[in-house]
Amino acid sequence: MTRRLLVLMMAVAALVLAVAACGGDDDDEETEEPAAAETTTEEGDDGGGGATTLELATDPAGELAFDQTTLEAPAGEVTIHLVNEAQIPHNVAIEGMGVDEVSETITGGETDLTVTLEPGEYTFYCAVGGHREAGMEGTLTVE
Repeated sequence: MTRRLLVLMMAVAALVLAVAACGGDDDDEETEEPAAAETTTEEGDDGGGGATTLELATDPAGELAFDQTTLEAPAGEVTIHLVNEAQIPHNVAIEGMGVDEVSETITGGETDLTVTLEPGEYTFYCAVGGHREAGMEGTLTVE
């Protein structure tokens, strides 16, 4: 009987290992579709309007590119949260309709640029020398 129990336990252990190995990790699969901007909105304390945070990232491999070229937000306080995993300095700037603001320049980190925007179209770009000219810019539509 002991031998049967031992064989049964080994079979169960082998089955558990086989099932665990088949679980796989889908993180290796990449899609060609660009990710949509993640937007969060927080209501103000006075019950009116809110603040919007838009997520933006630079290319982690060091290419002179943002992960998105279009962003959308409601009018009001808008924060662009920039993630730069590369060891190349980047920042984010917004211009248009009387606005001309630039975030801190970062290397391998994160920064925020917060501005109050009226409805309209703005340009966001990297203000580090030569980066905008290389294509690091996009359109921010505020409604």
